Amino acid sequence: MKLRSLLALAFAGVLMAGCHGNRTSNAIATSNEAGTTGTAGGGISTSDKNWVSDQLSDGMAEVELAKLAKDHATSPDVKQFAQMMIDDHTKAGDQLKQIAATYAIPHDAKIDDKHKDLMNKLSNVSGPDFDKEYMKAMIDDHEDAVRDLRSRVDENRSLSDRITGKNPENPASVKPEAADNHVDASINQWAANTLPTVEQHLDRAKQIKDMLDHNKTTARGTTGSDERKKAAGTSKY
Repeated sequence: MKLRSLLALAFAGVLMAGCHGNRTSNAIATSNEAGTTGTAGGGISTSDKNWVSDQLSDGMAEVELAKLAKDHATSPDVKQFAQMMIDDHTKAGDQLKQIAATYAIPHDAKIDDKHKDLMNKLSNVSGPDFDKEYMKAMIDDHEDAVRDLRSRVDENRSLSDRITGKNPENPASVKPEAADNHVDASINQWAANTLPTVEQHLDRAKQIKDMLDHNKTTARGTTGSDERKKAAGTSKY
């Protein structure tokens, strides 16, 4: 009888030890999984995946549109702007791809339908009309880009400047938004580094479009004046 009791107690002890061991193993596994969140593909948030893919896709579209502009544009300023797009967006895209590779962030960078339609439209236009349409598209695109980048940075700007969209006087005032993990911290740092450049693109795009509109207005006014002079010269009075 005593032997059976001792055996029962020993068996119960083994079961308890086994259960304790399983709980410990599960706890370690859970801890390891939690520790990898934000540092490997499986732990990346959907919003981060989508944000990175969108930025890479938009940058790719800017480069392809710029290549089109170098062939179709007439204005030297537009051609120069297009080359700046190729250089800067290629560099920024390569840097973001490196971050994606480091943290195994899956991304599907491809030109979206909106930019495909724009490319098809601009492919059938050339000369001054192309210049105007291309620069208008660049303003729209870069306004969207600035808004996206600002969502991941902290800026030392007044409330009125934030509302009006005025760029900070000093790029150093742009800081990455605080993050709890290495993935978000790296993405936010990229956004902070890229924002001043994209803001410069936006400002330059607006300058060029204003110049194109001014030249068109001046040319139209000069043509009208010449026609009036010709009409006056043929008058018999």
